[in-house]
Amino acid sequence: MSETRTLGSHEVDGLIARIANDLWADLSRRGIKDPLMIGIHTGGVWIAQRLHQILGIGEPLGSLDIGFYRDDFTRVGMHPVVRPSSIPFSLEGRHILLVDDVLQSGRTVRAALNEIFDYGRPASVTLVVLVERDGRELPIEPRVRGMKVDGRDNRVTLTGPSPLNLIIGQPKHEARAAGAALESALCAPREGTAG
Repeated sequence: MSETRTLGSHEVDGLIARIANDLWADLSRRGIKDPLMIGIHTGGVWIAQRLHQILGIGEPLGSLDIGFYRDDFTRVGMHPVVRPSSIPFSLEGRHILLVDDVLQSGRTVRAALNEIFDYGRPASVTLVVLVERDGRELPIEPRVRGMKVDGRDNRVTLTGPSPLNLIIGQPKHEARAAGAALESALCAPREGTAG
């Protein structure tokens, strides 16, 4: 079981600065100049706003709400909360920096890619995430990440927009349930033994 820990705004700012440095080096190595940046609502937009400013990207920041592109309506219902997407530039032939706060299954990124390609055909899409978690269901990997969190059961929550804090760990009710299940399993009689 994991303990909950919180990264405060200074630590999150440090992760964002590291992402900016790694991203700048990656873009330079690949010869990419003048990329466009798009954040995925909500946490991805908060991270993208900071990166956009640090990197000095000249074009405006774009934002995506992938609500209509989700593939899990059976889980979240047919009435998702949807904010408008804003893509104030042409994507045709441009290099896109797609920013999200947390990557786990890959389904949010898949939905974002579907929406991006509805707007046009970019030259490339570079995925940038603050936190990468275990539990990938699709073959999607970030090019640049701030940190990796092991354990599929660890919850990761970004709070913001200002200050940005990152909460990592199991919610208390899940930790209690996991503890009770473990205790029950340890106390249960094993097959072939007297109970």
